[in-house]
Amino acid sequence: MLAVDNLAFGYRNKPVGRDVSFTVAAGETLGLLGPNGCGKTTLFRTILGLLAPQGGRVLIEDGEVAAMSRQAIARQFGYVPQAHAGYFPFAVRDVVLMGRTAHVGLFAAPGERDRAIAERMLDTLGIAHLADRTYTQISGGERQLALIARALAQEPRILVMDEPTANLDFGNQVRVLERIRALSREGMTVILSTHDPDQAFQCCDRVVLIHQGRMLACAPPEQAITPASLRQLYGVDVAVVEIDSPEAGRPLRICTPTLRQPL
Repeated sequence: MLAVDNLAFGYRNKPVGRDVSFTVAAGETLGLLGPNGCGKTTLFRTILGLLAPQGGRVLIEDGEVAAMSRQAIARQFGYVPQAHAGYFPFAVRDVVLMGRTAHVGLFAAPGERDRAIAERMLDTLGIAHLADRTYTQISGGERQLALIARALAQEPRILVMDEPTANLDFGNQVRVLERIRALSREGMTVILSTHDPDQAFQCCDRVVLIHQGRMLACAPPEQAITPASLRQLYGVDVAVVEIDSPEAGRPLRICTPTLRQPL
């Protein structure tokens, strides 16, 4: 169980958000929706212990994250940042293998098990063919998949993903969403941010709506994502439509923007 308790977050002399509370259980996927600049990334950095809370607490099974060592946090959390350019010409295989750092001693080298886990994650994300390529020379979407593979190689209990499908083509977006659902079924806790409410309908058990650093709602996507809430978040008119999907075996909800006609 991850619990965010009345959290205030931000930077020195710059508050970003406050009064945010929610819990996420094992096997649950929680989505964060909100416009650019609303505080999602800062909230994630505070949950991960990279920023000290300005108020409130972040707890894992009653233990406070702020009191944990960096290695202990790395064994609990895997993190996929929003974007990562990369400056050093590591092979993609080695970037993924870096996810094993939390499980390897300070002066120890990765063992056969560590390498096997890294290779499995490369294969799981469909990027085994990139293993020997230079990380700085592959596309932004391919780097994003490598970062997800690196986070999974940590074997974390909680996976935090900041816009994990950004820069991915449609096919890879679907593959990542399918992997997120599979991880939840395997018992992993997943927290992700997205700008696409359709993705929240597809893979999230609950969503948190963030606006100007405040939490507007925390509920199943069918309850939280409505034309009124999307207008409040993004300032645009959106229709939420339910369609039949024999392939999914259930009706699906999708969001369709209402484009204004030119004058």
